[in-house]
Amino acid sequence: MLSSLTVTPAAEKFMRRIVRFSGLPAGAGFRLVVSAGGCSGYNAEFSAEGAPAPGEQTFVVNGDLRVFLPAESRLLLEGCTMDFADTPTKSGLTFVNPNQAACGCSTAETAAPPGMATISVSAIGRGRPVAPVLAS
Repeated sequence: MLSSLTVTPAAEKFMRRIVRFSGLPAGAGFRLVVSAGGCSGYNAEFSAEGAPAPGEQTFVVNGDLRVFLPAESRLLLEGCTMDFADTPTKSGLTFVNPNQAACGCSTAETAAPPGMATISVSAIGRGRPVAPVLAS
């Protein structure tokens, strides 16, 4: 089980809103799937779900917010801080891993700080995340 994930009040508020406005019955939770990814540290998808999927464990925040995490996500989030950023240039969940080294590729100047990933609020969906719409 995840022993040291820090969830800020802003991230908790965001997750609670996703679950509350999903229309799912009491006991629903926030599914968070995190994978390693490039300069930004992590790629992540999330949705409101009625129950954890097989193999997922439930991480409880402040007694009643259920966060469903698969094994790989639990490993990647160990020791991280999850926050919610809402600035003029970005809005979404961020993950800061103090143990992750800086990226050495040529695009590091434009990437997020080491160990930080941002998930856009446009990724909000019920069930499987919605695929992005590409402009033509």
